[in-house]
Parts: sequence; C-alpha cells; structure tokens
Amino acid sequence: MSELRNAMNDQMLLKGFSERTQKSYLDAVSLLARYYQRPPDKLSPSDIQNWLLYLVKERGLSPATCRLYLNAVRFFYLQVLHWPACQVELVTPKRPQRIPDLLSPSEVHRIIEAASNGRYRTLFTLCYACGLRVSELINLKVQHIHGEQHYLQVVQGKGRKDRNIPLSDALLHILRDYWRQYRPEGYLFPGRRAGHTISITSVQKSFSKAKKQAGIQKVGGIHSLRHAFASHQLAAGMPLHQLKTLLGHRDLKSTERYLHWCASLRGVHIDLVSRLPEGHRHD
Repeated sequence: MSELRNAMNDQMLLKGFSERTQKSYLDAVSLLARYYQRPPDKLSPSDIQNWLLYLVKERGLSPATCRLYLNAVRFFYLQVLHWPACQVELVTPKRPQRIPDLLSPSEVHRIIEAASNGRYRTLFTLCYACGLRVSELINLKVQHIHGEQHYLQVVQGKGRKDRNIPLSDALLHILRDYWRQYRPEGYLFPGRRAGHTISITSVQKSFSKAKKQAGIQKVGGIHSLRHAFASHQLAAGMPLHQLKTLLGHRDLKSTERYLHWCASLRGVHIDLVSRLPEGHRHD
C-alpha cells in the first residue's frame, strides 16, 4: 500500500490539491482497504459499490462525507491505477435544504465584544472584516499584513489561489494594537506549540462560547462571519464580481447564493470596524 500511497500523493500534488484534501483522500482509500483487509488494487467495482452502501446504511455517514469518499476512490482508481472507468453510484438521503442563519451587524459586534480575550477579538474582527475562511485566517502570517499598502495577502487559499484584500485604517489600527500587545512571530495567530498555528477547533470553540455569551442563538460556527461579510457587502451595493474576487470564489454562482439575503438588508451599515470601541482593548 505504501507504493500506491506514494503514487496517489504524487498525482494529488500534480493536481494542486490542498494538504487537507490530500489527507482526506488518502484516509478514504485506506479505510476501503481496511474494510476488505486487501490492497485496494485487488478490489473490483462491485466491492467499491458494496463499501459505499455499507457507509450509508451501516455507518450512517453524512451525504457530504460519503461523496468525499466516493470522489477519493474514483480519483485513486482513475488517476493512479488508470482504470478506464469507475462506474459506481452513491445514493444517499437528500439533505434538507435550509438557508443558514444570517448574523446582523449588531450581532457580529456583540460576538466580537464577548470574545474571551483580545486575541480572539482581533481574530473574529479580521474574519468578518475581510470575509476570510477559517483555514485562511489561521494560516495568516505577520508578513502577509502590508500596512503601508493597506492590504492583506491570502497565500494559497482554497483552490491554491492567492488574493489581496484591502485593509481600512481602522482595521490596521486594530492589527497594530494587537501586534504591540502579543508580538506574534511567524503566524499572526500562533498556537501553543512553537512554529504551529492556532487550531481550527480552538477557534470554533471560542466563537461558540462568545456567541453564547452574547446571547445569540442563531445556528452557525465561525464561518457565519464570512457569510455575514458577503451578505452585508452585497446589501450595501458592492458589485457581485468584486465580491467574488474578495471571497476567492472560482465560480460566480458560488457568490450569487448570498443574494437571497439582500432583500431584507438593503441600506444596512456594514462598517463594523469603525464602530469598535476606541483602542479595541486587548486583555
């Protein structure tokens, strides 16, 4: 399996897959091999189909997880073993379609102010003010903040793409205040271990705690700050193609999904950063 694993790794690197996707795909193929106690190159399409059925019926995995596993094994058999086809189907119960809860500007403000310390207040503020994904947020480095040019650099975000996001004077003031207080080196939000970033789990737990402290019961993790940024910007009149660039979307259709919130948000004031308390205290 180690030789096949290396071959799969090489193919994923050539395709530009993120480290997270590489790990997920390798884990999926390993899970398939362990289920049958046989090397994956010794399995048949019917074996794969039965395994997918097991994931749905016996394991009760979510449709999203099952689709991830399906994509992983298809990639392995088509790109690594070079099968001419991999005809397997995945039938899962339809997921309920619901619109995620949208945070208002005042609710975002309350969550930020309820954060447990200055580091998380700055982290939440940056997440909302720049519309960052949590993976992009935790991987920011001090060198990615370009103060004189007033922009933040997202390096190798989702889809292995770089992009620049404008920084207002108010947000730069918060970032400089944060740096003077915490003196981060390397990662802007470092973890407890030297040379490591803060974990996504820690960020999510802190966000959930702040949201509860603020008395907000709406459903959603820290990604709801990115949703709020996108929806508030559109409601304030930002062109869709400009928002697409800021969010780092590949397809305009991904950006268009935020339009459903705009009817009730026309005229909303989104400049949260300028309304933060003077000095934006850091504990």
